[in-house]
Amino acid sequence: MLRKFQVHILGSSAAAPTSLRQTSAQLVAYHNKFFLLDCGEGTQIQLRRFRLSILKIDHIFISHLHGDHYLGLPGLLLTMHLLGRKKELKVYAPPGIREIIEVHFTYSQLEPCYPVLYTEIMSGGQRLYEDKYLSVESIGMKHRIPTYGFLLKEKNQIRNLRKESLFEYDIPRDQIAAIKTGADYVIPGGTVIPNHEITMPPPKPRVYAFGSDTTYTEDFLDQIRGADILYHEATFLDNMAVIASEKMHSTTTQAAQIASKAAVKSLLLGHYSARYNDLEEFLQEARKIFPNTWLAEEGNVFRVGEE
Repeated sequence: MLRKFQVHILGSSAAAPTSLRQTSAQLVAYHNKFFLLDCGEGTQIQLRRFRLSILKIDHIFISHLHGDHYLGLPGLLLTMHLLGRKKELKVYAPPGIREIIEVHFTYSQLEPCYPVLYTEIMSGGQRLYEDKYLSVESIGMKHRIPTYGFLLKEKNQIRNLRKESLFEYDIPRDQIAAIKTGADYVIPGGTVIPNHEITMPPPKPRVYAFGSDTTYTEDFLDQIRGADILYHEATFLDNMAVIASEKMHSTTTQAAQIASKAAVKSLLLGHYSARYNDLEEFLQEARKIFPNTWLAEEGNVFRVGEE
């Protein structure tokens, strides 16, 4: 059975919030864990709006230290304190985020009632988090300051034992674990039952690639290749490619080109400049190159690896 793997869009605006959009934030729900990717201004309001538990978030990943990607973090940490959080919180970000947060706590004379642990992101490909089922590693972006995306990769799981085989061959309980990891079954008398006849392959591991602010670059193509979903910024429409390059951002067409070259299954566009209200043209431009493109807008939920 597939574990839940969902991406909740909380904010999709670039630089500043608008009357329609909040700044960058996404919540990834995997099984029973919540991972927050970026924490722009208003993130905690969006979490409440979409009925996502603030206290279930144990891991926060900040892509870079431009305000539209982290200014919601001090307020969120304070709210966790006010809600009586006790378990530790882990924050992953480029160097500097600890000092930013500690200034807020120092001048408000507040000591949070829970431990906050910081991990500095120093390069792309850095393993940041790992458990039995999932890993998170950084993706190097190309922006004005050190900036990283995040690759959430499901691990290969063991094979599934066919129920009919369990009863047909009366397989002892003490051999089930070995069979699930690939062993053949030898029935009394010496007959070997090949593993593939009594088990089924597990579901293919699913991958979500979250890209943050970046100018056009193919440096991370191999790292994200074949991902189920790629989120790539598209701050500008294609007719503003020169301005996008000057500001070290990307256009709709460039995001679609990356999706195509990386052979991902679907593309999410986001980080829209506040100058745009109607986003339909974003879809039209990107879909000319990569048809399976969608808009990341507040309240949208995307299921990773599910049709």
